Amino acid sequence: MRSPSCTLHDGLVSDRVVGSEDVVETVELARRQSRGDDVENKSAAAESLSLGSFVGNPRRTAHEFVRETLREGILRGDLEGGTRLVQADIAHELGVSTTPVREALRDLATEGLVRLDAHRGAIVNKLTFDDLREIVELCRLVEPEAMRQVVEIADDDLVQRARSLAEQMQQETDSARWAELNRAFHAQLVEAIPSQRLRNLLRGLRDSAAPYVALALRHRGDDQFELANEQHGQILEALASGEADRCADLTRTHVDLTLRAIDESRHRFTADSSH
Repeated sequence: MRSPSCTLHDGLVSDRVVGSEDVVETVELARRQSRGDDVENKSAAAESLSLGSFVGNPRRTAHEFVRETLREGILRGDLEGGTRLVQADIAHELGVSTTPVREALRDLATEGLVRLDAHRGAIVNKLTFDDLREIVELCRLVEPEAMRQVVEIADDDLVQRARSLAEQMQQETDSARWAELNRAFHAQLVEAIPSQRLRNLLRGLRDSAAPYVALALRHRGDDQFELANEQHGQILEALASGEADRCADLTRTHVDLTLRAIDESRHRFTADSSH
């Protein structure tokens, strides 16, 4: 497997306002995903921003288009921690009204990727190293038990959906796209957790940490991604065969891999947090 390329910034810029150039750059980098929307004036705006590949999917709403474009920008690291997301600017650059932008920002706030401030609007969340490590340690405590529960109710459809994402990760060469696929892979499993409280807890933890885990993984070589992909395959094997204990153990080992990547990147988070 080829290592995902790195386009994330080294620093996390506090209080930066995202405007026209930022959104254009983010959208340009997100072009590889085929999306569209249901807004009549979208095609002209898309053409001016080289967004042609986003147009044409009748099942993709403006709300979904904005949400996924912003999400990928955050996961890639181009919309950095502390960045203010101005609804009017985003709406203008993406050729939509402010309504789908507002809805998208609410979704991203629920996922933990942004926070909504009554006075300053939406701001991309910025975690310290200690915050990030605490989140992943909490995942290590609860995710193995969650996967034990998932094994009890998993069906072929769930396994196939997760396997499809795992196979895409094996071929992916872009770090942000790999991070998004990784988030989606684990989200498939998290959404299958029978306990609603546990499901909501893990969803929030994983989404909050996603862009920072991507930043940590950025500085790892091919071995990191290959090992993560291999572990995904092992987890799916245990899930498909109904081995609850093995699935829980493999999940714990998988989270340990993330913890090691974070620990080895600590100096970067310390430096980033100082900006």
